[in-house]
Amino acid sequence: MERKNFIRSLMIGAISTPIIIDACKNNSVSDSGNTSGTAGTTTSTNGTCTIAPTETEGPFPTKVPASYVRSDITDGKTGYKLTAKITIGNLNNSCAGLAGAIVDIWHCDAEGNYSEYGGTGMQSTNYQSVHFLRGRQTTDANGLVTFTSIFPGWYSGRATHIHVHVYNAAGTSLKVTQIAFPEGAGTSVALVNGYSKGMSGYTYNNADNVFSDDKTGVEIAAVSGSLTAGFDLTFKLNVSA
Repeated sequence: MERKNFIRSLMIGAISTPIIIDACKNNSVSDSGNTSGTAGTTTSTNGTCTIAPTETEGPFPTKVPASYVRSDITDGKTGYKLTAKITIGNLNNSCAGLAGAIVDIWHCDAEGNYSEYGGTGMQSTNYQSVHFLRGRQTTDANGLVTFTSIFPGWYSGRATHIHVHVYNAAGTSLKVTQIAFPEGAGTSVALVNGYSKGMSGYTYNNADNVFSDDKTGVEIAAVSGSLTAGFDLTFKLNVSA
């Protein structure tokens, strides 16, 4: 295990905060230290023909991703609408869109909880029997997949993020990474403001143990929209295929 992932695995913590969605007490896992950092204004550079760092799948990867082939992954969860458009490019073809790639995404709900897990010290709320905010799609001729979801919440030690795992058509893993969100005044992160949790104790990208090594913004998506209309996220992820 790489040093970064090893250190991250040692720094699991918990929070307990009531939030708006299901109105229950929540303890969520921390992937890193509880240092808040500062809001940045770094914009996305992932449209260029570059490759994002490989990041951890854990600690809450989808257990049987092939079971959740769907574009709408909300599965009853309430929050600000998020439409995520992810394009997979082929580094071996000048980053042209890669058709037929399998793309899995997953993220926490507005409270900071993940489905398929819980009932432990890592996450006290037990969601082991449900599968919200997880899905799989296959890229079209332009390398594009589209998911309908909600804007992710946050939990201790982590910035707002979405997990992504890309496979080729044969099921061979091509890339595991995470998507970060722009920060600063007027951004979607600032507008959502942690839902009713607020941003006290929030970990920004520059202090996040996953994103702090992304100095050029390759992992940061472009996000636009509003609380009333919802948000649109676009992200280009290049893989060697």
